[in-house]
Amino acid sequence: MIKNIIFDFGDIFINLDKEATAKELFDQGVTVFSEEEMDLCQRYEMGLLSTTGFLNFFEKKFQVPSYKFIKAWNAILLDFPIHRLHFLQELSKNPNYRLFLLSNTNDLHISWIQENWGMALYNTFKHCFEHFYLSHEMNMRKPNSDIYEYVLKAHDLIPQETLFIDDTKENTQSASHLGIQVWNLIPGKEEVTQLFSQIHFLN
Repeated sequence: MIKNIIFDFGDIFINLDKEATAKELFDQGVTVFSEEEMDLCQRYEMGLLSTTGFLNFFEKKFQVPSYKFIKAWNAILLDFPIHRLHFLQELSKNPNYRLFLLSNTNDLHISWIQENWGMALYNTFKHCFEHFYLSHEMNMRKPNSDIYEYVLKAHDLIPQETLFIDDTKENTQSASHLGIQVWNLIPGKEEVTQLFSQIHFLN
């Protein structure tokens, strides 16, 4: 029986355009990220590098002004369909489930969301969860197993009683290796609001 549900954020609740950042950077002359630059992005996502340090690196590396880089960096973030919030609010009232959010994200993205949504909507969303885990605050990121182990231990969650929903196969595979039940949601074909029709063992 599932008692706990852990949700990803991007393409589960907020829509993403995962190609948008690369396209905007390409327009500014940045054609590819090296292994070093990809590693830097992951370190930033884990909160191991400050926003200032992150922006300074890319400004010096590519001669792209920080404000243009920020615009490109945040281009991945799209809309938050309100019906998903309504679904989440109803689910959060159900005493049968404990809800958690576990997201790979970074300071620039969260700052954009807070400003774009407004803090009232952001806090309404956040308060639907028992705990709101962001990778840059945890110094960990998916799909590394330590991030799932941390959440399980912190809340005394039994893996077999826990469902993890994420749109990235690598992330759900990693969680499943720990015995966590998973739903690898396919954006554009599936909706988090279909949870109870897609995951039959919840009924």
